[in-house]
Amino acid sequence: MRRSNLPAELNRFVGRAGEQGELRRLLEEFRLVTVVGMGGVGKSRLALRCAAATEKRYGDGVRLAELSGLRDPAVLEHALAEALGLTDHTSRCPRAMLAEHLAERRLLMVVDGFEHLVEECAPLLRELLGRAPGLTVLAVGRRPLRVDGEAVFTLAPMSDEDAVELFAARAAGAGAAPAGAGASCDGVLELCRRLDGIPLALELAAGRLPLLTVQQMLQRLDDRFRLLTDGARGALPRHQTLRTAIGWSHELCTPEERLLWARLSVFAGPFDLEATEYVCGGAGLPTERVLDVLGGLLAQSLVVREDTPAGPRFRMLDTVAAYGAHWLAALGDSERMRRRHRDWYMGLATWCELEWFSPRQAEVAAATDAALPNLRAALELCLEQPEDGHLALHLAGTLWFYWAGCGRLAEGRHWLDRALAPEPEPAGPHGQHDARLKPLWVLGYVAILQGDDAAAVAALHECGERARLAGDRVAEAYATHRMGCLALLSDDMPRAEELMRRALDAYRELGELNSNVLMGQVELAMTRIFQGDLEGALLLVAEVREICEERGERWTKAYALYVLAYAAWARGDFGEARALLAECIAIDHTFHDLVGLVLAIELLALVTASEGDPAEAAVLQGAAAPVWDSVGVPLFGSANFGGPRELCERQASELLGPDRYAAAARAGRELSLDEVVDRALAGRRAPAVGARGTQTPRPFRTRVPETRKPAGSPTLKGGETAG
Repeated sequence: MRRSNLPAELNRFVGRAGEQGELRRLLEEFRLVTVVGMGGVGKSRLALRCAAATEKRYGDGVRLAELSGLRDPAVLEHALAEALGLTDHTSRCPRAMLAEHLAERRLLMVVDGFEHLVEECAPLLRELLGRAPGLTVLAVGRRPLRVDGEAVFTLAPMSDEDAVELFAARAAGAGAAPAGAGASCDGVLELCRRLDGIPLALELAAGRLPLLTVQQMLQRLDDRFRLLTDGARGALPRHQTLRTAIGWSHELCTPEERLLWARLSVFAGPFDLEATEYVCGGAGLPTERVLDVLGGLLAQSLVVREDTPAGPRFRMLDTVAAYGAHWLAALGDSERMRRRHRDWYMGLATWCELEWFSPRQAEVAAATDAALPNLRAALELCLEQPEDGHLALHLAGTLWFYWAGCGRLAEGRHWLDRALAPEPEPAGPHGQHDARLKPLWVLGYVAILQGDDAAAVAALHECGERARLAGDRVAEAYATHRMGCLALLSDDMPRAEELMRRALDAYRELGELNSNVLMGQVELAMTRIFQGDLEGALLLVAEVREICEERGERWTKAYALYVLAYAAWARGDFGEARALLAECIAIDHTFHDLVGLVLAIELLALVTASEGDPAEAAVLQGAAAPVWDSVGVPLFGSANFGGPRELCERQASELLGPDRYAAAARAGRELSLDEVVDRALAGRRAPAVGARGTQTPRPFRTRVPETRKPAGSPTLKGGETAG
């Protein structure tokens, strides 16, 4: 994980030298510092500047949590976990996971835009600060948190000198220096004073210089102040000034730009051009005009562009978006636009689910990450109206690939539980679609990975019963499959194998083929390898690997590589096992799949011990331990999955001795996840201890069927389904 997730500055930071010094001093003295001030005064920019400047003070770096787009308070803890780069596969409370992660770290967390969540945010930050002595919080909002020990830093507008410098810098960036536009220095100073030195107002004004001179802006500003009466009499003068500056920018926009501005306010986070065209195009703004109109807003600094792993995205500053939302409500169009927004992101989720089984898997993961704030808003809208409950079920179930494949189990569980919470209607007649079926088996899958067996059994049982009544054989197959997965993790290999084969037979008969189906065949291979049938397991995963490579599928392929590496180790081919695990680890890390990643690290530790390097094996075992803290019960409490760890620990400790083994394992625990992955991908190291004394590899077996032999590999090649 990177030490910092702070965004790069898009233009030069201007002025505020005194404020920077004072804020940095407060961060040395207090563990909670809150920067407060009116909208548009530059709170976020100053906080981020100071956070970047003080990063070296914090051994575990600086992390930014942006909360302004968060509408559901119940997701607050998930948002902080996301900002910290945490992946938690357990069913424990996210708050406990946050506190545990931060407890031994020295870190600065910037919490920006909390004011609408202050009732939930204040007690959470109070608890985290109390349980994590190395944590410092730099909060940014329009009001204090009112937490004991809080230092409040009130940011005032800019001084005249800084304001003039900022205006000149932004004017130059817009391609029109103030002097060249016919303004005197006195005119610029007067304009800056009339705008009360508010940075956002100054930047909006500077964006108008290509069209207006400074004197023309002063004249128009006079007119706006005289007209400013509606709804502003009780506001503070500086708030009136900002409202005036934004309203003035609004007036200077074309009718199409005003309409797009209003419609863009429905986005809860970054958006791309395609989303803008679909959501905002229509009456008064033809779709083919959206690109040019968006460019106009971008040129005026009303919209900003940012680069993300998913490609370029756009966003509006909170103050600008709030003004647009006010106008959208005045137009009486808010609900229609929210529905269009929801429909686009439901469509995006459907596309991502289909493309998950393709060479675009990594692109899908990045696109879903970027869309998460908007997907949350869409889910929230679906849950607001009881008549839209089926849409919530559909969206929460469709995102299974993100919940299970990209390390989002805890948040996925939150939305699945909420979508399924209403009292279900009785199962319909045979052949009638049942919207609960898919989210039920997805919930079962998520609960299994979280180690919540009771919830998994309840969800899968309901899914199976309703599927049989509805005649939905696909949903019934998924329920059977996931019950087999539960048996696998519970070490009931005969039961797991029977259920997996039944599900795979149904998938094959129904023409169902996707990442889930292939994962079922990998899990069947695991049942065979744990029963001592290496040859049968290899036949199964070889086909999975072939299909994955044909389709460009990587997530399931990583699990197939894990089984192949297990088999390679068992036959003594350590070099092949290491190469397979390196590819497996790289894929799992890309998708933030901690389950696959930690299993591969455990097996790599055994391979390393077998190669004659028990010290490095102990380091890897130590590194795996904190990952299991995020995944749940180490090795699922399974004797079969725990076999490699048990043998590795025995081999390494015998060669190193208990003290050296414990010291190496402690060193591993101190590694970050990125460091562990880098270490694993670096290849074999020079052994610290010779290979003498290592045991002859053999497969792990807990139960061997009396007469059962592999029944042959199910033929899965064929059509493609979303799952």
